[in-house]
Amino acid sequence: MIRRMLTFCTIAIALAAGLPAPAWAVDATRTPGSASYTVNLTSNASGTTWTGHESVSFTNLSADPLTEVYLRLWDNYHGSCPSTPITVTNVTGGTAGSLTVACTALKITLPAPLAQGQNGSVGFDLSIVVPSGADRFGHDGAYNFIGNALPVLAVRDGAGWHLDPYTNNGESFYQLASDYRVTLDHPSSLLVPATGTSVDTPGGSGRTITTATASHVREFAWGAGAFTKTTGTTTTGVTVNVYRVSGISAASATSMMNTAKNSLVAHAGRFGAYPYGEVDVVLDNNFWFGGMEYPGFVLDLVSSTALAHELAHQWWYGIVGDDEYNTPWLDESFADYATDLYQGISGTNCWNSVSWQSSAEKISNSMAYWDAHSSRYGTVVYTYGKCALHDLRRLIGTTAMQTLLHDYAASHWYGISTVADFKAAAQAATTVDLSSFWTTHRI
Repeated sequence: MIRRMLTFCTIAIALAAGLPAPAWAVDATRTPGSASYTVNLTSNASGTTWTGHESVSFTNLSADPLTEVYLRLWDNYHGSCPSTPITVTNVTGGTAGSLTVACTALKITLPAPLAQGQNGSVGFDLSIVVPSGADRFGHDGAYNFIGNALPVLAVRDGAGWHLDPYTNNGESFYQLASDYRVTLDHPSSLLVPATGTSVDTPGGSGRTITTATASHVREFAWGAGAFTKTTGTTTTGVTVNVYRVSGISAASATSMMNTAKNSLVAHAGRFGAYPYGEVDVVLDNNFWFGGMEYPGFVLDLVSSTALAHELAHQWWYGIVGDDEYNTPWLDESFADYATDLYQGISGTNCWNSVSWQSSAEKISNSMAYWDAHSSRYGTVVYTYGKCALHDLRRLIGTTAMQTLLHDYAASHWYGISTVADFKAAAQAATTVDLSSFWTTHRI
């Protein structure tokens, strides 16, 4: 009781002095949660412009009151702030502030604080203009790729609000599992691959309405264009749709379909059954970034290794979430390790080629570090990261490692993984003291 009184006094003194409350005073519970997004958009003839409305309902999961929420308008990175491709207007359910963090964050002050367990909602009109470029948000000629375009709720936890900048080198995205219902009204000549499961119904003259629903996903992405579509099914009953641009052959699509089906089954066998029912694979060999993962939706070059990696992300980032800006190794290293396992690569002696550039270089560094040392990002996070996991397997044993990853995924299913969580789980899986392992591998 004395400690609690001192805590309240300390916070009161800090606030009275105009200082922020001490970090330990913030409830570490991630909030807002239980989000449900409802989106209705209509496209122009080419699928490069989408306008309509988005609303999101949410619950304050924290014991600390929720006085505001932040929307992340991630794709405003692709504009020149304040001239942006994502425009939010006519906000309801709260009072909108000004765009911050290079126009990628919008604070909405709620009409009254939400106590723990209370629900809120905000709505707004939305305009999306897809820029030119074969990008995760861009159009390659007549083919549109629309990732991270829907505004999403930022996360508040023990560190406060996560308002990290966009990184084009990796990912900045840290979202809690949410539900989506997205209705896309578009010309019937355009196919619209999307996160979730889609149903098409006739729209106005020459138009189709695609309604996509997805539960327990981090975010929502889609494409639009005159793609050629091929459909298959895995041995475990997951529907795989391969969409390709005109420059990609039917033979390449067939090869990638086989990779998709086989890797999905392999990953599910190691980490738990794929829960979403459907995966859309969108192929374009002009992607400068190789491949990009979204829930149930991936962008990829014609590369079996890249596709196996992006589909491994369905588990490591998608089902088992993480703070991609601050701990990118928790999804990239794990996805690359899963790709090695799928391809039968044992990683023997791969740690022997590790050479650190500086004492500050660590596998577990944030994207802030990697954006300042971009030439080392792939080498350290992908290659050294997966080699560290191979080394961990050799140290604790293959069976223990298999059990560790399967059980870790199960215990963090639709949740968030942290470095501390994984270290604790790994230590619990073996009698070997792992302290020196983490030090040696700079994790």
